[in-house]
Amino acid sequence: MPRPSVEAERRAQILRATCEVLAEVGLRALRVSDVAERAGTSNGTVHYYFANKREVVHAAFDDNFTRSIERRRPIFDSGEDPKARLRAFVRSYLPDSPETVQAWRVWMELWSEALREPELQDLNERVYGEWRRIVAAVIRDGQAQGMLHAGDAVELANQLIGMIDGLAIQVLVGSRSMTVARMSEVCDAFLRDLES
Repeated sequence: MPRPSVEAERRAQILRATCEVLAEVGLRALRVSDVAERAGTSNGTVHYYFANKREVVHAAFDDNFTRSIERRRPIFDSGEDPKARLRAFVRSYLPDSPETVQAWRVWMELWSEALREPELQDLNERVYGEWRRIVAAVIRDGQAQGMLHAGDAVELANQLIGMIDGLAIQVLVGSRSMTVARMSEVCDAFLRDLES
């Protein structure tokens, strides 16, 4: 039996491969054999870690969220002022790099599948609960420092997160009127309106 660190790395490799395949072909067309090929392993190895396609895909959705949080942790943990942290948060979500586009495509697959899957609805609820908590904390910090205007921090976080999601979807589906640059401008205008 492989060592735990080898097992953890192999599992992570399979989850990264699953996210890559999800982003490229979508959930409906994804096959375990595609994941195995992308991960440079066998179907049997994938099934050693995950019983079936559904299990590996659900784990990949969760992994996509975890990696998304980890990529942004330095933003929220930085000593920068709250306005700068919110601007950096928005910039980090602009679909302008391969890594970010891939993550957005995986989110879009999760949302579509969550319409029918209660387990994914629970994951989506957890994800958004975490984002609301993090973003609302930054907004509260800005309000306490007099940098951001008063208001319900959770509601303001919901507005910002919802706006980012909606605009990113438009960019990803190729809207001619919503480019990455335009998305950035719209989000920047919202953040300016938050300032005291």
